[in-house]
Amino acid sequence: MKNPEKQEVLNALSYVIEPDLKSDIVALDLVSDLQISDQKISFTLKVNNPALHNKKRITEACEHQLKRFLGDLQVSINIVPLGSTKERTAEQRKVMPGVRQIIAVASGKGGVGKSTLTANLAAGFAQKGFKVGLIDADIYGPSIPMMFDVLDQKPAIKEIDGKQMMVPVENYGVKIMSIGFFADINKAVIWRGPMASKALKQMFSDVFWGDLDMVFIDLPPGTGDIHLTLLQSSPITGAIVVSTPQAVALADARKGINMFEHPNLKIPIIGLVENMSWFTPEELPDNRYYLFGKDGVVHLSKELKIKMLGQIPLMTSVRESADCGRPAVLQEQTSISAVYKELIQNVEESLALSPV
Repeated sequence: MKNPEKQEVLNALSYVIEPDLKSDIVALDLVSDLQISDQKISFTLKVNNPALHNKKRITEACEHQLKRFLGDLQVSINIVPLGSTKERTAEQRKVMPGVRQIIAVASGKGGVGKSTLTANLAAGFAQKGFKVGLIDADIYGPSIPMMFDVLDQKPAIKEIDGKQMMVPVENYGVKIMSIGFFADINKAVIWRGPMASKALKQMFSDVFWGDLDMVFIDLPPGTGDIHLTLLQSSPITGAIVVSTPQAVALADARKGINMFEHPNLKIPIIGLVENMSWFTPEELPDNRYYLFGKDGVVHLSKELKIKMLGQIPLMTSVRESADCGRPAVLQEQTSISAVYKELIQNVEESLALSPV
């Protein structure tokens, strides 16, 4: 039995629709490195959403169409994230080239616990054996140094390939960069947009990150020019959007989701997280008080068909852990640690991650 021709393979794959971009994968030029030999077909396929369920669905669609038109052949597909409507440029890949996944954590408004969530995600993945970095991009309210108990530390300087580079501060297995390392903790950071954007870009380009499984970016609240600068100049894998359940926060969360879905960005949403879902007093561990409404983000997730990653309760131990500089996920054998670990498992499955 002879091998199929390249055009025959492409014709079969043209019946596979990229679910987010609403067109076939051949017309979108998402298929590359096509190899055909010994009744085996292999190729690289770029997808807009890197979540595990989406990868599985589009892989099955490709295999189905190839079998339908060409018979029983061995198929090997290398799925890679597209990251935007256009392929990532070589210039983007010069930014943090040793980092496998760059994950933005965002919120439409401040005060919903975005930084606390980011800190616990980073610390939790490091605890599982992943090589993790964290960029505190919340220019006007950098809180990550306090949450990791590194307020008194500063990045070192190291010469890499003839260039002076900053070396991240590290604690709990997480490499950390924050504008808080360079600002007086008792003074406000009063910068105009261009100055803030330049400082943040240096955290990507002038820092020696080395080889990492992932870097989390704690974005500022809102949807301003700082966000656009970061998201357009960096190869972001996807975004996690966090909100509390009440209507005001949900309205701003929608804006954040719309920002990532903008045609000039087209960054996949990995999933949503509901923070402060309910209040549980320590003396009444079985009681739940829905102070900000019930399941607001759950309903938003269903409406927008975006994966729900988890619900985090409002507990005193979360605040205490942040204040003492040790993320709550590291407080072993506690109920809040178990909640964060379940969330981390969901994120891990969505990204199909494994430690290097």
